[in-house]
Amino acid sequence: MEPLKVVVSGPVGAGKSTLIRTLSETEIVDTDARASEAIGKELTTVAMDYGTLRLDGQLLYLFGTPGQERFDFMWDVLTEGALGMVLLVRGDRPQDFPQARRQLDYLLSQRPVPYVVGVTRQDQPPVWSPAEVALYLGQPSERVVGLNATEPRSAASPLVRLLELMLEADTP
Repeated sequence: MEPLKVVVSGPVGAGKSTLIRTLSETEIVDTDARASEAIGKELTTVAMDYGTLRLDGQLLYLFGTPGQERFDFMWDVLTEGALGMVLLVRGDRPQDFPQARRQLDYLLSQRPVPYVVGVTRQDQPPVWSPAEVALYLGQPSERVVGLNATEPRSAASPLVRLLELMLEADTP
């Protein structure tokens, strides 16, 4: 099987870097820098995160995008050649949902690939449920999964669902 390039995207603080750090079987490559503005955390991704994961025998190359819109030029670079995408949103930050919707629409307009929306922080109530986020974003509920990006089994759930959707699409 050929490796699959999967892009992990979403607003600042959604859990992209955390998910890749949690799941990568190889040392991750990151481009974290000290945040130059108040974004709610000390470090931020300025170009990308990269890690690898073998899931059910399928090798995945995980490319995390920066969340800040001022680094959005990297979205096009990182989605080149992507075969799937996971968009993460923080379930406890509904104020980020409009940006997440814009980002999802933009990325899919540039590269229409199978995708899943992952709702992070499901372990830290109060938080929006995957069903509520699906409704807000206008997405089918089967494309939206909840997760805890710091727990490996949970962090893998959007990737498992993405592979399932990709298999369903290939089945006549």
